[in-house]
Amino acid sequence: MSQIRKVVIPVAGLGTRFLPATKAVPKEMLPVVDTPAIQYVVEEAVAAGLTDVLMITGRNKGAIEDHFDDVAELTAALEAKGDADRIARVRRSTELADVHFVRQGAPLGLGHAVGRAREHVGGEAFAVQLGDDLIDSANPLLPDMIATQEHLGGSVIALMEVPREQISLYGSAVVEPADLVPGTTFPVHRVTGLVEKPAPEEAPSTLAAIGRYVLHPAVFDVLDRTAPGHGGEIQLTDALATLAGMPASEGGGVHGVVFSGKRYDTGDRLDYLKAVVQLALERPDLGPPLREWLAEHLAE
Repeated sequence: MSQIRKVVIPVAGLGTRFLPATKAVPKEMLPVVDTPAIQYVVEEAVAAGLTDVLMITGRNKGAIEDHFDDVAELTAALEAKGDADRIARVRRSTELADVHFVRQGAPLGLGHAVGRAREHVGGEAFAVQLGDDLIDSANPLLPDMIATQEHLGGSVIALMEVPREQISLYGSAVVEPADLVPGTTFPVHRVTGLVEKPAPEEAPSTLAAIGRYVLHPAVFDVLDRTAPGHGGEIQLTDALATLAGMPASEGGGVHGVVFSGKRYDTGDRLDYLKAVVQLALERPDLGPPLREWLAEHLAE
C-alpha cells in the first residue's frame, strides 16, 4: 500500500474566464451536471488513497469550505421529507476526506500556492491536483503517478500530447525514455527540462504538463529560491525544471507519466460545456433523454 496520503489542491484563483458567474461564486464550485468541479477532484484523490486534503484558498472562497462542511439544517429538512437519496448526496462531500484549508494571501502563482503547504506536508512526498483538470474515473492517473514516485523517487508530473498550436497554454517538457514502472498503465519518461507556456514554434515538444503532480518535499526549498517567472508569478514549472537537474540524493529527478485517457478542462468555457455534456451522457438517469434531445436539436 502506498505511503503517500496527502494532496494539495490550490483553489485561490480568481476564475476571470468565467466572469460574471465567478464574481460571487468560486470557479471550483461551478457545477458539472449537479456536482461542483472541486468535488470530482477530491473524489479522484480519495480513489487513489489520498485522504488528507489541503486546499490553498483565497478571498471569497468560503463556499468551498461550506461545501465540505456538515449542514445540519439542510440535512434535517431532507430528513423531514424522507429524502434519503439527497441526504446521501449531501453527506458524501462531508465524509469524503479529512479536508483542511490554508490561505494563500496573495495571488503570486502556483509555485507560491504549493509553497504554502510546507507546514502541513512536512517531510513527506505529496500529490498536487489542479481543479481545472478533471480526470475520467475510467482511466485513473494518480495511482500510476504515485507508483512511479515510489519506484523511481524524485518528483512526477502528468504529461499529455496536445496540438502544437495549443502548447503555449501549458508547460512543455523535454523528455528521454525511462525505465518501466511495474504495474502501471501509462508510459513514463525522464524529464530533463520544462518551459512554461512557450510560443508554439519554440516549444521543445508537444508533451504538455497537465494539472497532476506527485512531489518530493525538496520542492519546498527550491520554491523558496525560485524567482518570479512567466507573468511575474512564482511558477511550479520553474521549480520542477530545477529539480530535474538535481541529484537524486537531494530529492532531485523528475519523471513524466504520459496520460492518454479522458481529461476535461473545466477552466475553459467551451471545454467546460463539453465536460457537462459528456459526463451527463454517461449517467443512466440523464444520458438517454439528453442523447435523444441532442439528436433532435442538431437535426433542426
